[in-house]
Amino acid sequence: MGLFTSINIAATGMSAERLRSDVISDNIANASTTRTQDGGPFKRSRVVLGQRNSGVDWRTPFVPGERDRGPGTGVKVVGVEKDNAEARLVYDPTHPDAIKSGPKAGYVEYPNVNIVTEMVDLISASRSYEANSSVIQGSKEMFMRALEIGR
Repeated sequence: MGLFTSINIAATGMSAERLRSDVISDNIANASTTRTQDGGPFKRSRVVLGQRNSGVDWRTPFVPGERDRGPGTGVKVVGVEKDNAEARLVYDPTHPDAIKSGPKAGYVEYPNVNIVTEMVDLISASRSYEANSSVIQGSKEMFMRALEIGR
């Protein structure tokens, strides 16, 4: 583990949480979009995160081999995927995007975006970003103290 490993790991977390906040903001902005270029209502997106691979062969002797995943190296964005949950149906036959015929006639398909869920996710992303920022600040202060000791 290098001197700046903690900063690098926290930086990957900050980058991932920033993207997560952007995707959540896009979901909130399109919560009422009933027509997209692909046709149909907007579909909620979500960020999928995964562990960054380190390529390090060192393992701790204190953890059994099957449980040891090696030293942490941060997080990476695996992808952004669409939520395929059913669209919300609202009866409004005067809406231009209302279904014209069939058993759902007069209903409008609204996005599967729940504003409360999105706000909770946004708060979570914001707190995670702040936590990673605190790690960087703490590492910086620790480095400064080490330099002061060396004087």
